[in-house]
Amino acid sequence: MKLKNTLGVVIGSLIAATSVHALAQGQGAVEVEAFGKKYFTDSSKDASNAKLFGGSVGYYLTDDVELALSYGEYHDIRGDSDTGSKNIKGNLASLDAIYNFGTPGVGLRPYVSAGLAHQSIGQATRGGRDHSTFANVGTGVKYYFTENFFAKASVDGMYNIDRGETEWMAGVGVGMNFGGGAREVAAVEPAPAPAPAPVAQEPEPAPEVVRVELDVKFDFDKATVKQDSYGDIKNLADFMNQYPQTTTTVEGHTDSVGTDAYNQKLSERRAAAVKNVLVNQYGVAGNRVDSVGYGESRPVADNATEAGRAVNRRVEAEVEAQAK
Repeated sequence: MKLKNTLGVVIGSLIAATSVHALAQGQGAVEVEAFGKKYFTDSSKDASNAKLFGGSVGYYLTDDVELALSYGEYHDIRGDSDTGSKNIKGNLASLDAIYNFGTPGVGLRPYVSAGLAHQSIGQATRGGRDHSTFANVGTGVKYYFTENFFAKASVDGMYNIDRGETEWMAGVGVGMNFGGGAREVAAVEPAPAPAPAPVAQEPEPAPEVVRVELDVKFDFDKATVKQDSYGDIKNLADFMNQYPQTTTTVEGHTDSVGTDAYNQKLSERRAAAVKNVLVNQYGVAGNRVDSVGYGESRPVADNATEAGRAVNRRVEAEVEAQAK
């Protein structure tokens, strides 16, 4: 490749980079560079110090680690043989890993590099070309004028693996960095406004529960509802009709006179009698009223006295609901 063609490719890349939406430095970025270097040959080459012009393209594997491929052509190499000066042609291709110090962005970023290179160069005293493999180490510094445009100064040591001799180069370059992921910039957030003082919330009032209780008394050994109990039963029926979601259980009881079996049947008849009044006389649906008898098993007064036995001859019921 001719020198002018090499420089044309690099310059074209730089121009193309400025025409796209250039993103910040960082992982995934591509960096292109045009460089010029002073080449100091090893002692076995019959040639004067020369110049290397070329370009490179690098790819950032991380925000700091870059892999770069470069190509350059030698210019103004002159053989120092006794037979006269001879213009020697040659080129150098390199692959280097570069570690960039510092934080991506505007400013200085020193770096170190290491890699391999292949040199193809003419001979001062004979025809043909000399091919050599080099192990490269280098250091330098880049200065980013913007996120994307930089200048560079470098020094490279080159160990000729085939000849066992060391050469080196010093150079400068300019380049563009583009295409990386834009880094997040910490935004200055305004101080949060003071939280408003909490306003005391009035507690929700608990639902009011309303209740109706029924206590119907019976004569000795009877299961007939007395007339003076109908008003209490009607109150319970009216309440259940006002709250149609309610249900109730009517519970029958006796005193202790008589056998357990007889008193059990008597308590059941008493409960059924009150249910019958609720359903058939006051219109409460039958499926909303259950009846059960407990015989003499649940006294609320002393069965040893007539007054206590009168209290125990009873039917009880209870209904509650949340007030509307």
